[in-house]
This record gives sequence, structure tokens and C-alpha cells, in this order.
Amino acid sequence: MMLLATWLILTHGALWNAVRPGVWQSEMSMASTGLLAKVRVVAVRLDPSRLDFALDTATSDYGMRGAWTVDALPAAGVVAFNAGQFTGGYPWGWLVRDGIESRKPGKGTLTMAFVQDSAGRVSLVTPDELSAVRGHVRLAFQSYPSLLIADGREPWELGGAGRGINLSHRDSRLALGVLDDGSIVVALTRFAGIGGKGETLPWGPTVPEMAAFMRSLGCRRAMLLDGGISSQLVLRAADGSLSRWPNWRPVPLALVVTTRSGT
Repeated sequence: MMLLATWLILTHGALWNAVRPGVWQSEMSMASTGLLAKVRVVAVRLDPSRLDFALDTATSDYGMRGAWTVDALPAAGVVAFNAGQFTGGYPWGWLVRDGIESRKPGKGTLTMAFVQDSAGRVSLVTPDELSAVRGHVRLAFQSYPSLLIADGREPWELGGAGRGINLSHRDSRLALGVLDDGSIVVALTRFAGIGGKGETLPWGPTVPEMAAFMRSLGCRRAMLLDGGISSQLVLRAADGSLSRWPNWRPVPLALVVTTRSGT
């Protein structure tokens, strides 16, 4: 375990502390000086070979009634966070649970989908790859915008103004990425100003800054999930204690992570 943590801090600038088998946590400032010095990041690294994934709607009709918050973490849950983007109180875009597609893929060049196939393999899928996997996955949800594609390269839209993305807007962010070894990384930003009393204030990095941060963690692909007052995360340690990063707005969909039986 120590060898793994040392390797990661030398290559990706993050010290990952083991929370339980298959789950590591890291906390850091986004920068040592400047505006981002006031932003803290909570990052969780997940080993899909030791974990299972499920989507929780906290309601039968995918609506906001009885919607999900970190307090809905089930007894077996070890990590959970809000998934995807939302429109009209419903999850946006492609949604597959237990192999059943309940919502069709959304359209857009910056969309990306989190997919787990029947063998338990996890990946982030770009729009041009989606048709090849559709109909062959156990679980999937879609989000936007993508931050990193093609082994850490930013999408064309993030390369300049006027390409459909607001590159200057600052907000709280929640991002999901994939490392070279197949591990999953989820990163949540929190405002660290006002003496630590305003951590849920919806202020933080721009989209390009969040892309650069996910690349600094070693992600080869990454996408944003709903941020602002929706972004929330909960983590259960091996001793059962909870670390919670709640927010103001309940959401209609969450990704819940549990320990895989037999690992």
C-alpha cells in the first residue's frame, strides 16, 4: 500500500490514503497561490475490480420527489455521489440499470457516458463509441461536458472562446475520470474561503481549470457531473465512520459504490 501511495504522489502529485480495500482518498488545494488557493479538492480513487456500482434514484419515477442526497447512502454503500446532469427534475441523457435502458442517449459532441459492462469492466465512452456498446452494458449514465478525451487531450471546444463552452465561469465542480490502470477517480471541489464557513458556496474552478486538474491526477478521460449546489459526496471508512460533503439541492440520480462479494 505504501509503495502505491508513493508512486502516485511522485507521478500525479496526489497522496492517496487507503480508506478500505479498493478505495483511497486524497485532499488538497487546487493551487498554492492565486484564486484556486481558496479551493479544496476531495478526491476518491476506486478500483473497479474490487467494487460494484449501482444507480440510485431514491424514487420510482426518476423525478425530484424524494430525491437523493448523501443521507440516502445504503448500509452496504462505501462511496456515493450525484451522477450525471439533470433537466426538469429528471436525469439527462442515457440511463441503463440492470441491463435495461430507461432513457435514450442524449446528443452532443461533448457528451460522455460512464459504462459498466456485464463483466464488471468500467469505462468512459465518447459519442462516437456509444453505438458499439449500446445494448451490451449492465449500467450506464451520461453527462457533459467531457473534460479529457484521447489519453488526456482536452476536447476542441475547450481550446478557445466561442466554441459552445463558457470558459470563464467559476463554479463548484464534481468530475469523474479514468486512470491508465482502469481506476476511477471522482473529484469534488469545495470553497475554502470565509474561514471555512462557506464550503458549499458555488464558486471554484473554470471548466478548463478542472480539466487540467483531472489531468494532473493522471486521468486519461474525464467528464463533469452536475456541480454548483448539486455536487455531493459521501465516503464510508472500514470502521464504519462516514465522511460527508452534502449540498443544498437533492438530485434525481446517484452512483452508489459497494464492495464486491468475495473481494
